[in-house]
Amino acid sequence: MNSVFLSNEILLFLFLQTTIYTLLLISFIYSITILRNWDFTKSTILQYKLEKRTYLVILIISFTLLVKILLFFYFIFSIDKLSHFIEGAMCAAGIFSLEYGEITLFLKLINLFFIGVWFVLNSLDLKQKDYKYTKVKLVLFIFIFFSLTFEYILDLVFLVNIPINKAVECCSIIFETSSISSKIPFGLDNSSLVILFYIIFVLIAILNIQKKAIFLFLFNILFLYISYFAVTYFFSTYIYELPTHQCPFCMLQSEYYFIGYFIWTSLFLGFFISLCLAIFYKNKGLDMNIFYKLSLIFTTLFVFLVSFFVLKYYSVNGVFL
Repeated sequence: MNSVFLSNEILLFLFLQTTIYTLLLISFIYSITILRNWDFTKSTILQYKLEKRTYLVILIISFTLLVKILLFFYFIFSIDKLSHFIEGAMCAAGIFSLEYGEITLFLKLINLFFIGVWFVLNSLDLKQKDYKYTKVKLVLFIFIFFSLTFEYILDLVFLVNIPINKAVECCSIIFETSSISSKIPFGLDNSSLVILFYIIFVLIAILNIQKKAIFLFLFNILFLYISYFAVTYFFSTYIYELPTHQCPFCMLQSEYYFIGYFIWTSLFLGFFISLCLAIFYKNKGLDMNIFYKLSLIFTTLFVFLVSFFVLKYYSVNGVFL
């Protein structure tokens, strides 16, 4: 393969990405028109038409943003598939370490959170009889559209700059064992990192039970940060059953039954729901108890998944790595 654009997965991704972006562009144009003329206090023919048009636009936006969420997972899958053709790459880690790779992945994650907040706001608006949040969610969508435009451009730039005939760093070099101590934050070693990981989880569980939305969100930020290092430099070694193999991406592959998708998704869902709690905790239109329960469920699921592999390894081998 002489170009990444000869990959079936990449071609399909770009086709879907372009199709979705076209629908988003159409929705963006109509959203601008609606915002300029919207006035729910008026009972005019124009307002009636705008309300009907809004329903259609919101339907298109909901569909396209939902596909964008699914497309994120396909993007990760497609990049991981490229590792089979690029010299030196064992997984997606080597490819994302290239120019524009990390910022592309980071922006996609940020956009997922914005999209999630939009869906929560939309569900809240659908419960209102006076279209109370219609203008707010359209303004949020416009912001998301500009961010997705930047993401679309970054996708193209990133993919164009992926070298086919040039070796890239593999994950064993990027996350090499010899430099672990310099990469783990706060000067922690592996043991201290894992202890801190479980302490923060317990605190998050307590804050969920006590329903402290702001503190819960703040501790979830810290937990998200610590969890990345804990999974990469400790828990991943038990997933791969190899003490020298630290990588947050290899676990996404079929050899490990795609368990990485479940691990990272549960972590980000727990964080996202805590974000929603921090934003909407004063809103009486949403059942916050459900959000607290979901936050705890997904965070606990994440901790259970990563801990399972440690316990499994010890039960089989009688020792820790």
